[in-house]
Amino acid sequence: MIHGMSDWNLLSGIILLGLVVVWKLEFAATLLDLKAFPASVPKVLEGLMDAAKLERAREYLMVNAKAGMIQSITQLVVLLVFWSLGGFGWVDQFARSLTPSPMGAGLIFLSLLFLGQSLVALPFAIHDTFGIEQRFGFNRSTPATFITDRLKGLLLAALIGLPLMAVVLKIFSQGGLAWLWAWLVVTGFQLALTYIAPTWIMPWFNKFTPMPEGPLKQEIEALGERCGFPLSGVFVMDGSKRSTKANAFFTGLGKQKKIALFDTLVEKSSTPELLGILAHEIGHFRCGHIKQRLGVGILQMAAIFYLLGLATDPHGAFARQLFDAFGVKEISPHVGLVLFSILLEPVSKGLSVLANAWSRKHEFEADAYAAKATGEAAPLGEALKKMTADHLSHPSPSSLRIWLDYSHPPLLQRLEALAKI
Repeated sequence: MIHGMSDWNLLSGIILLGLVVVWKLEFAATLLDLKAFPASVPKVLEGLMDAAKLERAREYLMVNAKAGMIQSITQLVVLLVFWSLGGFGWVDQFARSLTPSPMGAGLIFLSLLFLGQSLVALPFAIHDTFGIEQRFGFNRSTPATFITDRLKGLLLAALIGLPLMAVVLKIFSQGGLAWLWAWLVVTGFQLALTYIAPTWIMPWFNKFTPMPEGPLKQEIEALGERCGFPLSGVFVMDGSKRSTKANAFFTGLGKQKKIALFDTLVEKSSTPELLGILAHEIGHFRCGHIKQRLGVGILQMAAIFYLLGLATDPHGAFARQLFDAFGVKEISPHVGLVLFSILLEPVSKGLSVLANAWSRKHEFEADAYAAKATGEAAPLGEALKKMTADHLSHPSPSSLRIWLDYSHPPLLQRLEALAKI
């Protein structure tokens, strides 16, 4: 029997309340963000942004805000309708009807929900890329590239995600200290992926060209040497294949660290500005931020897997309440994984607030390191101002939006901190 809306219990109400509260907070943050947009060009952006460009940035914010709210409402409504109609129980029974194997049924169940979620999100991704980003001159992705990216993502999910899920489901079906073994397996997998991704996965989506010999590469290598930062390669990535927006990042752990600069960043930035950006990224390593975040992430994952063990225990009262809350009769690891992720969503939002505050502190520290490593703060500040103006970013977002979502401090706060160094 598939349970329906009449079977909702106290836990159902708590989960629903949590989801609605998170949505309300996001809605309030969006309204406050629109209200906080400056009426005139901030002094620090004069010369990079005129009144017309500021108005365009305001329009970009409003269009994205509207699209984001429509998407969040749609996704919430789809989830609630699917939930109230007993959709989780129905998909579970359908998956079980296709195979006698519990693991096979679990993989089918997870795949169907993943595909369903992807289909709901697809129209919004198309509108974002070919509607909003195209309208404001950012998009360079062609329909062929867009489709290919999605197909590659699905293929990777099948080649990597399904085997990992099969192992996790197998472990949880054994009971006992399943959560501990699953945590160790997933943690080991994530660490391995950190090594594998730069060489085997990222090149599937982008072309990484070794930076040609010349003054810029020499300056970058000299910076790495001064900072005691082991570099195994400096690459330029074809970010312009999809967007005009610029960025840079490091990949790899240990002695296999590589720098990847978007070609758009190289085109738009001076050498001192590029060195300031890279010194900031190096600062994260030299200040121990990467190891700290990795350690906390692993511990957080342990807590999640412990709770997941409770949520999938066929003899546990909590698991029974959780499955009843979603109208699913038979307790199983694959269904428990999905239901627990929904239960965890409001909790994760609360934890992300703390994580973002910690991350913003790290960003200030990395900025300070960059200023000291390069001997001047101005080039990094200029680079930050250029990216804010070029990306039509909000110059002064609301405190609630920063508190909820910003992993990096807003521009004005970063410039004020740099000015004090």
